[in-house]
Amino acid sequence: MKSLPLLALASCLFAQAQQPRNFPQPEPFKQVAVTQIPGIIAAGSQWKMAWQGTATADGMAGTKDGGILFAQEQTNTIFKLDKNDKVSAFLTNPHGPGAVAFGPKGQIYSVERTCTDPGGKPDECKEPTDVAVLNPARKVLADSINGKGLGRVNDVIADRKGNIYYTSGGLFHLDAQGKVTEIGSNLRTNGIMLSTDEKTLYVTNGPVIAAFDLQADGSGTNQREFGKWDGGGNGDGMAIDSNGNLYVTTNAGIQVLSAQGKYLGLIPTPRTAITVTFSGPKKKLMYAGTMGSIGADGKEVRTGPGVRNVAMTVYKIPMLSQGFSGRAK
Repeated sequence: MKSLPLLALASCLFAQAQQPRNFPQPEPFKQVAVTQIPGIIAAGSQWKMAWQGTATADGMAGTKDGGILFAQEQTNTIFKLDKNDKVSAFLTNPHGPGAVAFGPKGQIYSVERTCTDPGGKPDECKEPTDVAVLNPARKVLADSINGKGLGRVNDVIADRKGNIYYTSGGLFHLDAQGKVTEIGSNLRTNGIMLSTDEKTLYVTNGPVIAAFDLQADGSGTNQREFGKWDGGGNGDGMAIDSNGNLYVTTNAGIQVLSAQGKYLGLIPTPRTAITVTFSGPKKKLMYAGTMGSIGADGKEVRTGPGVRNVAMTVYKIPMLSQGFSGRAK
């Protein structure tokens, strides 16, 4: 008789394990009113839809010809969205790409999430996540640190010296010799960005930005809180303009901080933004990748139980500020 409760408990746990995970649906499209941020954006500026689809458009980076690249994890593809909003497959060799970065000699780097999408079957995934260069041929640069896997990697950026920095819960440095080291401590990271002079590394740390001084060997020191925003939410993707101002995506929109860490204001977005970059003529357009999209039936894309909704929409908006032209991201 005493064994019956244990059997019942085991049966209950097994049944729960078999139930599909309940993924939240993206918030629907909403109209937003943009107010002036002096020198950043004019009042009344309008977002324009540039692309939408049923899979991700993450980890964006601007291209020299005024377009953008974005990573689509679910289709193992890096897409290009040109200046006329025409989309095409740019690279089809990545393994679950999560973000894109350019190297000093035209290399295209990506953090590869392989088959770890929580909406798929990550328990069956045997391929380690990694940091890879994708051109002219794909080559894995790192897939472990101190004998441990990288985890579900988030974002990536490269400097002019060949150093690569990426986030995966924490913050990591991959040098030109392929050595991976962790930077900082007590971090909850996602988005990452370099200052225009590449002497400072910024990383989102929940509701604030952490900053590090970069040394000659690419290592980071002097961890500190750089700034935080008044608009609420945790930081995700980041971009930088020619004056060193930072643009951080959150569930409220794009938060703007000065080069000194002062909060300048919020640019609301029609949907929850997770990635941002500058491109277009003279880098005067800001692109935002946002969660959710409209389907062919004119309604919000929705998924059934156990299916993660990764539909996204890319919007663009004219800016008074100008993206930094000394680096693609």
